[in-house]
Amino acid sequence: MYDNDTEQGEIEELKVGEAVRKYERDERYTYADYASWSDDNRYELIDGVAYMMSAPSAVHQDILGSLYRQFADYLDDKPCRVFLAPFDVCLHGKGDDDDTVVQPDILVVCDETKLENGKYCNGAPDLIIEILSPSTARHDRIIKLSRYLKAGVREYWIVDPEVKGVNVFILENAKYIANAYEDTETIPVSVLDGCKIELPRVFEV
Repeated sequence: MYDNDTEQGEIEELKVGEAVRKYERDERYTYADYASWSDDNRYELIDGVAYMMSAPSAVHQDILGSLYRQFADYLDDKPCRVFLAPFDVCLHGKGDDDDTVVQPDILVVCDETKLENGKYCNGAPDLIIEILSPSTARHDRIIKLSRYLKAGVREYWIVDPEVKGVNVFILENAKYIANAYEDTETIPVSVLDGCKIELPRVFEV
């Protein structure tokens, strides 16, 4: 079980250690700032602090593609929508004033009003999936886990290519309940009734 008090000290240490401060100024950034940056790097904002994102590996992209295809096939002709990175999420639903902007590897949105602006998801998606890499593993497991819980993301998956497994966090009573799955198993998607993701197809690369 994971709640908002878990590993708070470690979260703060990691934020300082990995933060990328653009233009060497001290104020916190919002989506409006982020959208104006003209360099070729990708960033996320966590509580107004910018984090640079590294390019994904071929294995990462293979896993991403397999997951996306399974979700897209299931959601064909259904109201919920699935998106691939890079697609911005203003996590707290504050639009251009939001100071937490993430680009999950996969997200599922069932509330169409969160997509009305046409630029980003304004508010917490129903499901978020992050695929780990050596440079993002602690960030995804600590910082993002905490922020997704706080924002009310109903289901969060952390996919680990090295061990070929998935940790699934389901929101219940303001806490995350964790379950672990191996590469031979099938995951029932909590937020999509009847949807099941086959991990042998995901990790066959």
